[in-house]
Amino acid sequence: MPVRINLPPKLVPVFAAQGVRYRAAYGGRGSGKTRTFAKMAAVHGYRMGMSGRKGSILCGREYMNSLEDSSLEEIKQAIYSEPFLLNYYHVGDKYIKSHDGNIKFLFAGLRHNLDSIKSKSEVLLAWVDEADAVSDIAWRKLRPSVRAKGSEIWATWNPEIDGSATDNFFIKNPPSGLAITSVNYQDNPFFSDELENERLIDLSRDQDMYAHVWDGQYLSRSDAQIFAGHWDVREFTPGKNWDGAYFGLDFGFSQDPTAAVKCWIYDDQLWIEHEAGKTGLELDHTPRYLIDRMPDIAAHVVRADSARPESISYLRRFGVPRCTGVEKGKGSVEDGIAFIKSFRRINIHPRCEEVRKEFRLYSYKVDRLTSDVLPQIVDKHNHYIDALRYALEPAIKAKNYNLAGML
Repeated sequence: MPVRINLPPKLVPVFAAQGVRYRAAYGGRGSGKTRTFAKMAAVHGYRMGMSGRKGSILCGREYMNSLEDSSLEEIKQAIYSEPFLLNYYHVGDKYIKSHDGNIKFLFAGLRHNLDSIKSKSEVLLAWVDEADAVSDIAWRKLRPSVRAKGSEIWATWNPEIDGSATDNFFIKNPPSGLAITSVNYQDNPFFSDELENERLIDLSRDQDMYAHVWDGQYLSRSDAQIFAGHWDVREFTPGKNWDGAYFGLDFGFSQDPTAAVKCWIYDDQLWIEHEAGKTGLELDHTPRYLIDRMPDIAAHVVRADSARPESISYLRRFGVPRCTGVEKGKGSVEDGIAFIKSFRRINIHPRCEEVRKEFRLYSYKVDRLTSDVLPQIVDKHNHYIDALRYALEPAIKAKNYNLAGML
């Protein structure tokens, strides 16, 4: 009799993929990846056992000093959540095995215990949780150890180090036979109110740590971040005496999103109230897309990338009548960045998630050999920031003019 198992939709393709050797998911806290992989590991053991196979399901981490450091409790909770699994497995305090003894769960630290584990039982599946910490040595030992016919290797992790052994193997140079996805709290329909409260607390505090814990981003170097220390995420409602609203638009090319922002200036602070953006947005869909997501955009001047005059003309004719191109020239990026950084504070509304991500990730280049921060800007994570520069173009020019007049 078929059994229905509820999983976060974004993880379904990972387990629906046929004929793969590797399955993996990476991302932030609250995504449901660990709980899902624990349940599917139990399901995998059930399937193997019901088909007549004998062997072990290995749950590993780089280091494991005791069972308290393992995935044992996650596997137990997964089994308890499904009656058919509970009927199949015998769950003890320190072990899990099928009632017929054909399938056993083993828990090990990969660095020091793998050799003794692989000699005891044929490994049908190895699931590595907290995989970002797993060394290249451990991966090299594990992969050929999982050699049973049809065996698989799974990995789940929250990215921490750009270029870790796990990052290099699964993302930078992915192997064939891999089903992988990134997944965060937004992708988890079972995300709890308690975790939401914790997320909001973190959102109002350390943005780098928030991005790592909840957005599944690498831990980054703040000294290379262009806007480090200049911005906050906070709720606000524009006042009647605020300057603005100012709208900016950056047209997307190929894999880049069309990105728009709405912002204000008040009390020597910049307030970013709304964003709208989408990759692959067709020009004939753009006016309605912007109007639906950017309040009052049709009534205001919208400053856009002048490299696309035909797109500006189309928007003017079909719903955004005050769209105009900005003048871009040598030094315009640097001038815009300097102007934005000159505000006493930059405030980003919580709804502007893409703006927030770009403000954290927009960075100077770092020398590969010396790790020195260089004065060149990395041309990435800047679509909404470019739109912001366009929106503020008259103010940027006015400030530069005033400074020139003082010299």
